[in-house]
Amino acid sequence: MIVPREIQTSAAVAEHYDELDPFYREIWGEHVHHGLWESGRETSQEAIEALIAHLASTLDLQPGQHICDVGCGYGATAEWLAGRHGVRVTGLTLSSAQIRQAQARSAASSQLHFSQQDWLENEFGDETFDHVFAIESSEHMPDKQRFFNEAFRTLHPGGRLAVYAWLARTSARPWEERYLLEPICREGRLPGMGSEAEYRAWAGKAGFVVDGFEDLSTRVRRTWALCTGRVARKLLTHTQYRRYLLDAHARNRIFALSVPRIWVAYLTGSMRYGLLTAHKPK
Repeated sequence: MIVPREIQTSAAVAEHYDELDPFYREIWGEHVHHGLWESGRETSQEAIEALIAHLASTLDLQPGQHICDVGCGYGATAEWLAGRHGVRVTGLTLSSAQIRQAQARSAASSQLHFSQQDWLENEFGDETFDHVFAIESSEHMPDKQRFFNEAFRTLHPGGRLAVYAWLARTSARPWEERYLLEPICREGRLPGMGSEAEYRAWAGKAGFVVDGFEDLSTRVRRTWALCTGRVARKLLTHTQYRRYLLDAHARNRIFALSVPRIWVAYLTGSMRYGLLTAHKPK
C-alpha cells in the first residue's frame, strides 16, 4: 500500500472537505466522484449518472431494500438511487459542510437518512443493510481492513458490497510512488492507497466472497482532464481562487497540485480506478 509521509487522520479528511467545500461544489458539482464515459461524447452529468447506474446494476437493487452509502458526500448519489430504484438509503460523512447539504435532501424524502459519523466507529447494528457501497471513500479510511470488517458486520447474509476505489498500480515503480502516488495521498488526505490485490485480500479476510473486479481506469480518467481545465479557468477568471492558493493559512490549498497530478497518474497507468464487488455468504 502507498502510505503518505505525513499521517492522515479522519479529522484531516473532514477538514479537507469542509475547507474545500465551495471549490468542490463549483468544480465537481453535487456528485463528488468520477464520471463513467462509454462513447466519450457524454456530458459530465451523463457520465456521472452512468457511474451511479452501473453501481445500481451491479447491486441489482430492488424497491424497499435498505442500503448504506459509506461516504455519502452531499447526498446526491443516495437521492438518485432512492428516486430511481425505490430503495431506502442511509448515508454517512465526516464533513459538517457535506452533512448540511445532505440533510436538506433528506428533509424532503422519507427514503433518505444521513448522519455525520465515522464509518470505522459507526453505530449501526449487526445485519442492518441489504447492500453497502462506497464510492471513492475507502481511500480515506485509516484502517482499510476495518472498513471491510464493518461492511461485513452490518450486511444481511447474502448482501452485496460494491466499492469504487482509487488504486495504486501493483508494484509501483519508485518514481511513480515519489512523484505521483505518495503526493496524491498526502495532498488528498488519503491515509493510504491500496492495490487491487490488497482490496481483494482485505475483503476475503473480512469474510466476503469476492465476485469480481472491473478496471474502469480508461473510462473514468476523462474526469481529471475536465477538472484540470475547470481549475485552470477558475484561477484565470476568479480572484477568490488565486487568493485561496496564496493564503498561507489554507491547509488544503496544496490539493490544487493533485488535480493535474492525478490526471498524469491515470495517463501513465500509475493509478487505477476499479470496482470491487463481493457478497456476504448466507
